[in-house]
Amino acid sequence: MTAAAPGMVRLGWLSTGRGEGSYGLLKAALDAIESGDLNASIEFVFCNRERGQAEGSDRFIDFAESHGIPVVSLSSQRFRREHDRRPWAELREEFDRAVLQLIAPFEVDMTVNAGYMLIAPLLCREHLMINLHPALPDGPAGMWQNVIRELISSRAEETGAMVHIVTEEVDGGTVLSFCRFSTHGPELDRLWDDVAGRNGEVLKGDEVEGHPLFARLREIGLIRERPLLVETLKAIAGGKISLEDAPTTEPLDLTFEVEASLSTGKRQSAL
Repeated sequence: MTAAAPGMVRLGWLSTGRGEGSYGLLKAALDAIESGDLNASIEFVFCNRERGQAEGSDRFIDFAESHGIPVVSLSSQRFRREHDRRPWAELREEFDRAVLQLIAPFEVDMTVNAGYMLIAPLLCREHLMINLHPALPDGPAGMWQNVIRELISSRAEETGAMVHIVTEEVDGGTVLSFCRFSTHGPELDRLWDDVAGRNGEVLKGDEVEGHPLFARLREIGLIRERPLLVETLKAIAGGKISLEDAPTTEPLDLTFEVEASLSTGKRQSAL
């Protein structure tokens, strides 16, 4: 799909559905679709957990089904158990092949990886996939916990989130869009002062993960991930982002749109 002209985008959706982050991303997309703000449809949701496996994923599956979206599940945990508990690195492509068979009946233009906690080497070769990563294009890679640890360790002045095309290189595909925000300010500066020890060394490991600064940076980033994903999908559907030309063009800075969306949400909540 080139997104050269405006039109409805048919989406597949991959998620582990572990908690509020995954749930919130799906809800944000569905809210935008149902309001007419996003010209897209979600043709299926795939979850690598099955009903009854965890409370968070059960809630996620229930939510998707309540909106009439077909949910396809295959437990990666059960898959590994049924394959002699071989190392997951050996099973990734086998699991992907099983997933591809399950989602084959659905026709989509692209697939959104939103809280999908597995590396998908075969899936990303067979499907055009985009992923949301909680850092700027030149920021830390890996899971969000690692990103925040590195931000605190390096005393970063700013951070953000980005949407990129999924490749076999983790968090290394072409960046389509991003937003940025400051890691400082009156409230945050007090937390920065507190996170530094008496000798000026920043807390590390479990200590820093238990600190209010860690939680606050995650909160600030999380509320921006949802509008960033929606604004990116809108830009693709509207032709502002061409997936075909993306490797040779600069990623779209959507900071203004994301902040405007947050401001609108605050005004509506106050009414």
